[in-house]
Amino acid sequence: MNFVKFLTGAAIALVVIQFIPYGRDHKNPPITGEPKWDSPKTKELFNRACKDCHSNETVWPWYSSVAPVSWLTALDVSFGRGVLNVSEWGRPGKNEGDKSAEEVKEGKMPLFIYLPAHPEAKLNAEDKQALINGLVATFGEKKTIDKD
Repeated sequence: MNFVKFLTGAAIALVVIQFIPYGRDHKNPPITGEPKWDSPKTKELFNRACKDCHSNETVWPWYSSVAPVSWLTALDVSFGRGVLNVSEWGRPGKNEGDKSAEEVKEGKMPLFIYLPAHPEAKLNAEDKQALINGLVATFGEKKTIDKD
């Protein structure tokens, strides 16, 4: 009986949260600039693994309109664009491309939560290394200074 009440409450909550509008505005801003990619291969790999969160060319799947997934998706895209947005290249204070190769190399990008729904973004070892090399060639590399 308690389980039925729980399921009923959860179903009602799921319906109610659909009326919260956050995360459903799927308008991509205009593209105002683009980096000079070192090669078409780098651009292709970037588009495959990174474009949805780090450009204004996000492909919004159907589930990105269903709360609470829509909230997480909107937040991830907003944060990703805030860190690196290749569609607004050259805009002051917006480009952090020098960290991107390190993020991929350390396995921080693409986010693990993104990969199950986007299997094309999971790069094999060869493609991952090609992307890392291409990102370094395109954006440079953040140099860390070791302190003694």
